[in-house]
Amino acid sequence: MLYLIGTPIGNLEDITLRALRILREEIDYIFAEDTRRALKLLNFFDIKKPVDSFNEHSSIKKKNKILELLKDNKNVAYISDAGMPVISDPGTELVNICLENNIPWDVIPGPSAPITALSASGFYGNRFLFLGFMPRDKKRRKLLRMIKDENLADVFVFFESPERLLKTLKDILEIIGDVEIFIARELTKIHQEYFKGAISEALEHFSGGVKGEITVVFKNKLLTKNNNGCIL
Repeated sequence: MLYLIGTPIGNLEDITLRALRILREEIDYIFAEDTRRALKLLNFFDIKKPVDSFNEHSSIKKKNKILELLKDNKNVAYISDAGMPVISDPGTELVNICLENNIPWDVIPGPSAPITALSASGFYGNRFLFLGFMPRDKKRRKLLRMIKDENLADVFVFFESPERLLKTLKDILEIIGDVEIFIARELTKIHQEYFKGAISEALEHFSGGVKGEITVVFKNKLLTKNNNGCIL
């Protein structure tokens, strides 16, 4: 069986008891997007299992190796760098391998950066849309224009790199307007930071630069205020 196992997005204590039991007692081989990050997690919990890499650059040979292990009745785990496998990472291919070869698979749920940031944002909305990693330049502006013109969701969530955060914020301000935004930096880690405010305020707040892993949540409507100046 293939197990897709959710891992902590920062704080290692966020791993589930079920994930630890499966990794310790059920798994024969572990494949990870980044073996260095995987070994940090496994060593922390004193889990000793063979670990190999599997990512977007993996060859057909590596995929065949995983398939042969599964056909040989071995239990294989796949973990991403952080959070839930298959969400913005290459685990999809492994699920399809199982589907094509009638091999069972299961998901061991765990932390998710988009859901964590959405919960922390305090934004109300019945519909949200996860955009993955925000595209660059022209593709980013095209996507933002589509978000503005079409009623796709109430709230949008995406990942962004520190180097492109300010460019993305400027594009949102120019195309969609001065909407309310929530930016989570280094979720669950020592230097975790939450920012919530208007896009223009975020640009000023992060003008000196930003580091770390970033998850962004924004509302698809302009800010309005009541008579007391409070944001609605």
